[in-house]
This record gives sequence, structure tokens and C-alpha cells, in this order.
Amino acid sequence: MNDKKMKVCLVGSSGGHLNHLYKLKPFWEDKDRIWATFDKEDSRSLLQGETIYPVYFPSNRSIKALIINTFRAFKILRKENPDVIISAGAAPAVPFFYVGKLMRKKLIYIEPFDRVHTKSLTGKLCYRKADVFIVQWEEMKEVYPKAICLGSII
Repeated sequence: MNDKKMKVCLVGSSGGHLNHLYKLKPFWEDKDRIWATFDKEDSRSLLQGETIYPVYFPSNRSIKALIINTFRAFKILRKENPDVIISAGAAPAVPFFYVGKLMRKKLIYIEPFDRVHTKSLTGKLCYRKADVFIVQWEEMKEVYPKAICLGSII
């Protein structure tokens, strides 16, 4: 990306999904970055000192949360203009990926570690939008044929 420093938007719900993204620290620590996650104690504690944008929760299978987070995704992505959006799930990934695709951002999705044989709902919704779709088990390449298996990140 020539002399411009890459800007990354890391999106995920709190808990295990956020921990997956945090484990990518060797990748993101030298980049400009923002986080879009739930405003909960574990997120605030883990991401102390980071730029965090809160997303609405509870968000699982919630139309209300999807609508609110879609508006938040537009606002955040327009303001911050990241080069790439990375998510390891869950629900907040969906609006950020769909809005990010409209804004021509690079999208990287990581299917969670606990998915060995079946798709997650978020994975199903993000698979066709993602520029790079990563799985952590070889078996998942049967489920997502275009995926890249990088092994465990936990």
C-alpha cells in the first residue's frame, strides 16, 4: 500500500470472537486500527487504550440489532475509512461486511474455531461477501470450498 499505513477495522462480538481477533495482534499491532464490538466489561478490559466503537447488543438473530448496527457500520466506516475489515464473528460482522462491500473495502472473515463440520449463521451470510474466507480446520473446506485453511489461531 505504498507509503500509506494500512488501516484495519476489527469487528466482533465480545467473548471468544473478540479473543480470536485479539490473537491476531502480530498482524494488527503495527497498523492503524479501530474496533467495533459490544460495550461490555471484557471488551473494555481487553482493548484498553484502543479506539473502540460500540455496536448494539444483544444482536443474535435480532432484526432490531441488524438495523441499528447497519446504520452504525455506515457511520463508522464512512468516518474511519479503513482499508480492510476483519471479523471472526458473530452478528456484528454481517452489517459491517455488507456495508463494507458497498464501500469497496477488503473483507476478511475467520470462521470460529469451534466450527469443525458445520457453517455458522454469520459465516453463511459473510461467505459470498468476503474477499478472503479463513477456516481453522481442513474439514471446513468441504463446507466452504473457496476457504483458506490456516489452522488454529487460538
